[in-house]
Amino acid sequence: MMSVAGCIVYKHNLWLVVVALLICAAGSWVTARLVLRAFATRSRQRMGWSFIGAVVAAADIWCTHFVAMLGFEPGVPIAFDPVLTITSLLIALVGSFAGFLLATSQAANRLTRAAPALGGAVVGLAVALMHYAGMLAYRVEGIVIWNRIGIALSIVFAVSISGLALHLAGAAARRLQANAASAGASARLVAGVLALAIAALHFTGMSAFQVVPMPIDGHFSNPAALHALALAVACMALVIAGAGCVSFLLDDSVRAESVEHLRTMAMSDMLTGLPNRASFNARIDAELARTQDTRKLALIGIDLNRFKEINDLHGHHAGDEVLRILARRLSSLMREGEFVARMGGDEFVALTRFASREELGDLLSRLETALYRPVRYDDAELLSGASLGVAIYPDDATTKTVLINNADLAMYRAKADLSQSVCFYEPAMDEIARARRSLTHDLREALARGQLSVHYQVQTSIANGEICGYEALLRWEHPRLGFISPAEFIPLAEENGLILGIGAWVLREACTRAVSWSPPYKVAVNLSPVQFAHADLPKLVETVLVETGLAPERLELELTETTIFADRERSLDVLQRIKAIGVSIALDDFGTGYSSLDTLRSFPFDKIKLDQSFISEAGSSRQATAIIRAVLALGKSLGIPVLAEGIETEAQFTLLADEGCDEVQGYLLGRPAPLSHLVASGQLSLLADDEQALSAVRG
Repeated sequence: MMSVAGCIVYKHNLWLVVVALLICAAGSWVTARLVLRAFATRSRQRMGWSFIGAVVAAADIWCTHFVAMLGFEPGVPIAFDPVLTITSLLIALVGSFAGFLLATSQAANRLTRAAPALGGAVVGLAVALMHYAGMLAYRVEGIVIWNRIGIALSIVFAVSISGLALHLAGAAARRLQANAASAGASARLVAGVLALAIAALHFTGMSAFQVVPMPIDGHFSNPAALHALALAVACMALVIAGAGCVSFLLDDSVRAESVEHLRTMAMSDMLTGLPNRASFNARIDAELARTQDTRKLALIGIDLNRFKEINDLHGHHAGDEVLRILARRLSSLMREGEFVARMGGDEFVALTRFASREELGDLLSRLETALYRPVRYDDAELLSGASLGVAIYPDDATTKTVLINNADLAMYRAKADLSQSVCFYEPAMDEIARARRSLTHDLREALARGQLSVHYQVQTSIANGEICGYEALLRWEHPRLGFISPAEFIPLAEENGLILGIGAWVLREACTRAVSWSPPYKVAVNLSPVQFAHADLPKLVETVLVETGLAPERLELELTETTIFADRERSLDVLQRIKAIGVSIALDDFGTGYSSLDTLRSFPFDKIKLDQSFISEAGSSRQATAIIRAVLALGKSLGIPVLAEGIETEAQFTLLADEGCDEVQGYLLGRPAPLSHLVASGQLSLLADDEQALSAVRG
């Protein structure tokens, strides 16, 4: 210790100064991370992170100051004023919080890009006020002399460097939105500048502080006690900084877990827990990128066969349970390198690398076993079955899109051929698919080009042989391919949404022609399930009847039982609204669907149409004959007339007459024919029998 002009030039306790610098560095690093997090959040979270940052910063600044002060040895007894010491800590806390709020405020940042620097200046000013409030609490046995220039420089250093620190933090926060990888480097830079601000203030301020020894009455602490106190303060500072660091790390962990949870949700199917379509796309992209793998890649498309039937008969809860159980089976049978995902609805997909067909065959065998084993639901055993289509990379395709398309083609082939559940892609399938697409394109133009027409097939009463009405049947004469079977083009129209426009045209055409019939027979028009599900059918029927002038009782609409099961409540409402118009309803193809007695009891049918498959087998199958008798007896007991379709022989006609069938329809009685042929043959007359009416009929 040396005396210069009566003043004390005091020494430093080196280890306490080192501790102070460690506190300053650690606290500044934690504060920087917390401030950067405050910049990255919004609203209340931003305020919360600003407060935690302020607590850590205040502890950092105050403890650095306190420990460093205790490290200075003026050579005279010293003491601290408790009120001013606590006040200095509160100044650091309030000032830091205010500065962080200003720096991170979105409103302030919208007003000026200098908001972070201004907030940093507030923090720097708080550091300076804390320091000099702490110095006022510093009691020495002597006279204190201040160097005003040193004081001014310390405040300038604190304000400017702190402003720079938060300016850098704001700039780093904007960069981190685009590149999170630079977070660590940004935090270190901000922490270094912030630590420099604290150290510059303290050491510059202390250089402006001098003491002239002079005995003064008062209570002064001994050096050993002060050193112990310094150590305690240092430990507490590190604890507070550690708490701030832990809160940051916990938040990082929670954020990482949340991100992982969201990623899992985004990549998983919510119902079954299997990987979803997005996960499948990521997996197949990764597999196709493995060019060094010499094994082939098999893509297996899976579509359940009877899932709609399960939903219709047992409800959607049963369908969901079937999907969950099958998903668990598929997941459990997967081995290393194998992958299965749910694509949506009742569609799944599997991927595997294989070196031999035996390996692939083993997976297909396991898939079939899992998919064809019955599922227990309540007291019933539900059997869905599935169709599997296999495409192989690179044999069948060299791109993802083509590979998926070829697997779909193979799966549809398996679905169409009930004799095999697994089908491998073949190039000929592309030709079939192209032909279907071409036919669909032509069908779109067929109505506008006048290629569609309506033929009529007679329906006859067995009791008296009189005509009851005619069924309107759609026909398509392709300019190049000739007549296309309805069994071929009607499904195409349903798949592509064309059936709505075509069905409305058939209804309007049939009603328009039937108005001029003499006698006024009924006309029966078939309804597609797609029409029934998507169109406002009662409104369409009423509009057509008004426009054409056909009496409602002369129109009969035919629909199958499967049409109803998609939504029983809505179906009942639609049928009741149609019945209210005065139109009659016939249940078509009875015996081939669910044939539920509850359907006949619940829905207002005016006629049952017995499917022709039973009629054709009646001569050779006792079971078919028994079903015919049962349906006829059921119709009589319910008071619903039964019409048998597909009558081609006298024997079939005689059987139905003997069993009491009401009406018949088939080639024996008349083939479907254009209206002009029926008029020309005298089977049907028109009210206006002149050239204009016949021209309209032929048109």
